[in-house]
Amino acid sequence: MTLQRVAAIDCGTNSIRLLVADLDPDTGELHDLDRRMTIVRLGQGVDRTGRLAPEALERTFAACRDYAAVIAGHGAQRLRFVATSASRDAENRDEFVSGVRAILGVEPEVISGDEEAQLSFTGATRELKGEDGLTPPYLVFDLGGGSTEFVLGSDRVEAARSVDIGCVRMTERHGGDTIAMRADIKAALDLAAATVPLTSAATLVGLAGTVTTVAGIALGLPAYDSAAIHHSRIPLAKVREVTAMLLASTPEERAAIPVMHPGRVDVIAAGALVLLAVMERSGASELVVSEHDILDGIAWSAAGETAREGAPETS
Repeated sequence: MTLQRVAAIDCGTNSIRLLVADLDPDTGELHDLDRRMTIVRLGQGVDRTGRLAPEALERTFAACRDYAAVIAGHGAQRLRFVATSASRDAENRDEFVSGVRAILGVEPEVISGDEEAQLSFTGATRELKGEDGLTPPYLVFDLGGGSTEFVLGSDRVEAARSVDIGCVRMTERHGGDTIAMRADIKAALDLAAATVPLTSAATLVGLAGTVTTVAGIALGLPAYDSAAIHHSRIPLAKVREVTAMLLASTPEERAAIPVMHPGRVDVIAAGALVLLAVMERSGASELVVSEHDILDGIAWSAAGETAREGAPETS
């Protein structure tokens, strides 16, 4: 079968990401052509105001204009744009939808937390089969800016739940109050556990920027290296150590960490606290880190026979 060139955009609370890839449905291989991320903080103030801020919308639209040029340059045949927590929660999400449509020519899909979890599961686990020691069932968690998605499954999704804990939401809601943050996180994990058996997995797989950043710190990398981070295995004790360091550090000290993106400096400590709580609650002794996540799941969902009926196509 001919390779299919698709573009996928994942717009979350903290960042917007683009993947342009060639997909081979026969072999299940995904070949990156362009993968990039921009911190736009779309969810700025949403937890407090219930609305997307004008400056946050403009930052997001500016990134969309840049991505439109990249997509056109690669000649992608299909594009799927998925928006998650912040745009789900906002009263003025119609402004976001119309702005994206005007720039990219596609309707952004404000998906449910359950669908978000299933896309994350597909992206994270499609290539895990056969990896030494990484046996199903998998518990995949996607730790975002506004929410965290949990999904348990082997060959298929068995249970999924989205809860409102993320690095941006926890930071904006609690500031530096770690006691309040821990209580909020525990309550959310109790809610998730009512649907997803968090202690039933053989392999715990973590996704998104907080997880990959903590992994980069734990590995002692001199610069962010996605190849070194992808499928790394980080022990629980190391996650505890990194979390304690981040909570005790100043913004200047966090900014000086080689793997730290500037847009994560003010929210990484809260994100690490969520990550640690998930590991402790699951009973896992180690975390498998995946650079492939919801973005890859979106790309597969946009390809060929797996595309959603009526999915927009680029000209």
